[in-house]
Parts: sequence; C-alpha cells; structure tokens
Amino acid sequence: MITKNYIYKIICVVFSLVFLTMSVSASQKTGVVKKVKPSVVGVGLYDAMSAVSHQLRGSGFVFGDGTLIATNFHVVSEPLDPQIVQYHIVFSGTGRQPKIHKAEIIAKDPVHDLAILKIRDTLPALQLGPDEYVDDGQDILMTGFPIGSILGLYPATHKGMIAALTPDVIPSANARNLTMKMRNRLENPFMIYQLDMTAYPGNSGSAIYDAETGSVVGIINKVFIKETKEAVLEKPSGISYAIPVKYLRLLSKKKGIAVD
Repeated sequence: MITKNYIYKIICVVFSLVFLTMSVSASQKTGVVKKVKPSVVGVGLYDAMSAVSHQLRGSGFVFGDGTLIATNFHVVSEPLDPQIVQYHIVFSGTGRQPKIHKAEIIAKDPVHDLAILKIRDTLPALQLGPDEYVDDGQDILMTGFPIGSILGLYPATHKGMIAALTPDVIPSANARNLTMKMRNRLENPFMIYQLDMTAYPGNSGSAIYDAETGSVVGIINKVFIKETKEAVLEKPSGISYAIPVKYLRLLSKKKGIAVD
C-alpha cells in the first residue's frame, strides 16, 4: 500500500535530484567562463593626436597559436590616417591598467564582417568549433565588453541560446534605397545565427561559445535596435546576430592561417 509518507519521500528525492543537476550545470558554466575569460580581448585604435589615445572599439578573442585575434571587420574598418601616428591595438587582462598589444590586420572579410589581427605576444587561445551549424535551442554564452572601458577593462558574460539559423539580409525602408551590393546580398544571402540573447554595440566581435565546452560557435556582429543607438543601453531588444565560426575557418584557410 502506498502511503502519504512514501509519496512524500519520493517527491523529496526527485526535488533533490533536480537541485543537484541544476547545481552541477551552474558549476560547469562557471568553470567554462573562468577558462574563456583570459582569451577575451578588447580591440581598438591608438591615436597619438586624440584626447583619448587608446580607444576601445569592440571585442575580440584569441584563437589559433595564441597570437591571432578574431573580431568584426567593422570594428577595424576605419582607415588609418598616414599623417598622424595611428595603429590598431589589442587590450588584454582586466582592470584599469590592461596590457596593450600593437596589432596588425592580416586577413579581412567585409562580406562576412570578419577580421583577423596578429600580435607579437602569445595569449591563451580558444578552441574553434566545427564547421557544422549549431542546432536551434543550443545553450550559449558570450563574453565581451558591452559598455566599453570607461571604468576599466572588465569583461561581462551573458547567456542565451541559438534561436534560429536565418539568411543575413539588410532591411531597407524602400526599394529605392537598395544599392547593387545590397540587392546581390538579398538574392544570395548567407546563413547567420539569430540569438535569444541581449548584446550591445561594444560586444561586436565577441565570441559566442558552447556553454558546456567553451568551444567557439560564432562571432557577434550586429544587434537589432528598436529605436535609436542612444537608447540601446536603456532598451535592448534582446535580439542579436552572429556569424557562424565556419566563416572564420574559411578566412583562415584562404590566408594559409593554421587554427587547430
């Protein structure tokens, strides 16, 4: 005969198992983030003539042999002024006095919004995931610098999931505003990840990585803004997009860069 006391014990065991599973999962994520953080860097510009000489423009991450930095092309696309002392830089470490590394762009892919920089020092590198697309519903994490470095270099981690694999298209108010390049992109779009995750402009170039293994599955490249750019911090949309890591692998292979 099943008694109330027996049922109570069964319920207690079930809740204990659920709580234990959740605790182990949280502990795994904490360990993954701790492992990833040393490989997360800021990407910016040194401008000798500016009031702020060391400017953080976006996020990035270390991969390959430890001297390679992946980020978005739009983070480093502004031409350097040959009339003044300007060069690309990478920020590593945390706090108010991060280490500054002079960087050189060695590969770029404007179509997929990717760029690879190289530094002289060697930093801990992240493992790139496989070329295959990640399934919808996959739990992911992202670590980067959403609000810049006003108070110092402090990487922030956000969690989310892959919401969809969707064509990368550029919306326009009307057909008259479509350039030939935009028309070609609409006709031959490549696939990107739509994320159920809140990201900010400073996260451009951040790695999104598997919440269990830490392997990189994509690179944040744009955030859906509901109103104005100024309002994005106050009213984030919660919709972000990322370039699948397969395109970083393709760019590396095209330039003869070893990544594994």
